Amino acid sequence: MGFFEQFVTFMNAGGAVMWVLFLLNLMLWYGLGYRYLILQRGMKGSVRRVIDKHFEKGATKKMKGLIDYATVDAIEAYNEAKAKGLRYRNHIEDALFPYRVAIGQYGIMVKTIVILAPLVGLLGTVMGMIETFEALQNSAMFGQGSSISGGISKALFTTELGLVVAVPGLILGKVLDKKEDKFELEFELITDVLCTKDEL
Repeated sequence: MGFFEQFVTFMNAGGAVMWVLFLLNLMLWYGLGYRYLILQRGMKGSVRRVIDKHFEKGATKKMKGLIDYATVDAIEAYNEAKAKGLRYRNHIEDALFPYRVAIGQYGIMVKTIVILAPLVGLLGTVMGMIETFEALQNSAMFGQGSSISGGISKALFTTELGLVVAVPGLILGKVLDKKEDKFELEFELITDVLCTKDEL
């Protein structure tokens, strides 16, 4: 029996809930993967140093991550506001808004799946136990061994998969949330540094 056939057999052993959990797992890892890729900082060093380097070398410098792109766009907004006599802060914050949206992308979806997966697994557990009790009620226990074991298997498989989906999602989701918070602070620093640049 090939891997695919074994996989389908395993999933079917847990009933329809297993396929729901599998779909949630795919969505979870897509969201985590996207967040991991988008939350790449880029140039090393403090925000002030990154801004100074981009002021010196401009956008021709090799871009490596989100802070690099955000800094270049913020500098362009700063220069435009300066040339037009507009308020720096409002212009810079408008330029950084798409980056604030990007770093929060799929964050709510990941949190929702982490909460939902164990509950869906619990639903499968309840369904499996109901199937087991029905087998016990409808006929002699020894004559329905396969039905009883099938119901217990369904209950255990769905519980297991619900936790397998939720636990890594919870851990990695928290790590990426910390990175998102750090980016939010750095965006604030970019705004503050550029707004006070003429005062230095």
